[in-house]
Amino acid sequence: MSRVLTAFKGNTLMARALRSASWLILNYGLNQGLRLVSNLVLTRILFPEAFGLMALVSLVTVGLALFSDIGIGPAIAHNKRGDDPDFLDTAWTLQLIRGFGLWAGTCVLALPMAQFYHEPSLALYLPIAGVASLITGLAPMKIETAHRHLLLGRLTVLELLSQLIGITAMITVGLITQSVIALVMGGIFQSTARVLLTLWFLPGPGNRLRWDRDTAQEIMSFGRWIFFSTALWFLTSQGDRLILGRFLTMQMLGLYNIGFFLASFPTMMGHSVTNRLLIPIFRDRPAHAAPENFRRQRFLRIGLLAGMGVLSLAMSLAGPALVNLMYDSRYLASGAIVTMMACALIPSALGMTYDQAALAAGDSRSFFIYSAVRAVAQVSLILAGVIWFGLFGAITAMALAQMVTYPALVWLARRHRVWDPLTDLGFWTLTLAGCAFALWLHWPLVIQVPGAPF
Repeated sequence: MSRVLTAFKGNTLMARALRSASWLILNYGLNQGLRLVSNLVLTRILFPEAFGLMALVSLVTVGLALFSDIGIGPAIAHNKRGDDPDFLDTAWTLQLIRGFGLWAGTCVLALPMAQFYHEPSLALYLPIAGVASLITGLAPMKIETAHRHLLLGRLTVLELLSQLIGITAMITVGLITQSVIALVMGGIFQSTARVLLTLWFLPGPGNRLRWDRDTAQEIMSFGRWIFFSTALWFLTSQGDRLILGRFLTMQMLGLYNIGFFLASFPTMMGHSVTNRLLIPIFRDRPAHAAPENFRRQRFLRIGLLAGMGVLSLAMSLAGPALVNLMYDSRYLASGAIVTMMACALIPSALGMTYDQAALAAGDSRSFFIYSAVRAVAQVSLILAGVIWFGLFGAITAMALAQMVTYPALVWLARRHRVWDPLTDLGFWTLTLAGCAFALWLHWPLVIQVPGAPF
């Protein structure tokens, strides 16, 4: 215990990494806990179709955010000028312009999306939801500075407090209106609280409008491939809802959304940790620079993979029981979806512990190539799966896509000399065995998922 506590002390990179990982995990755990509580309350206030409709609203807002991402956060984390006030002010100006663009995008897409999905209410809710993106564009760059230096304690508290404010507002509006507008307004309240709290309580200078042409070109040059990569990440992370929204009823889409929310807890936590933690580690301690660096990164990867794998397997085993315990009879069909989705998402943990090495080295092009392979494989397989085998086929296709794209992931890892085949082999073996057991245990429920060919 003394050695463990000592590893967390001091200002070394590893000590800051361990402390930051702890804050990120705590932040995500409490974040998801609050989301779960609000979800349980709102499922008793609203109806399943409301969550299906909100899934489509989120599909558009998240899609616009990903299709316009120029990598401001990674640019600040990676660039040697990441602490320069002129650099940060120019980055903030770019972020502000992007925020206004995102809100305008929701206004433009509102009517076409309402017509495409045959949901007229989308034309009203999308422009309202877009206001949250506009407000987020005002967030100060000291948030990114805290991530750059792995100083996340106070930021974690502020993030959780802003989420609590948003959830409280969402439940209040839900009780008053009994409408999906509560889910839409929650995002606006949370974004506003986050910006104000970080401005008032997070240390560091504020930002002002500034346009340094060389800095802007540097950020956008680095972010060019990230822009394409995050556009492809939209297809990877939201492609399922993009396709299923066209093939499922709003009620079934709502049930799927709840099942996905529970099943994705471990992998989304993994994304939250690795996206912020690994770039500084890969940047300052390249694996190829010294055997000791590779050894430490191996132990870090084993810890991350073990955490995500164990939690995902636990969710696949306990998913139906959790749904039966926490939700009323309208939502019980989500139990089998939790089991299948948890198993389908486990292999993605391998990618998120490798792909940040490319960004740390400034190789956003290779990151894009891997993202392209992953997106094409996943979207094409999901589309084929839902056409032939309904929702069952779509979820199965997500697992197959992770396996199909593993060779591209190995290429990326070998290119930056971080591939660890021994750790990968152990992860594949243990998780596949665990998933097989979970599916066997809940097989009577799994075969009831729409489209199951059994």
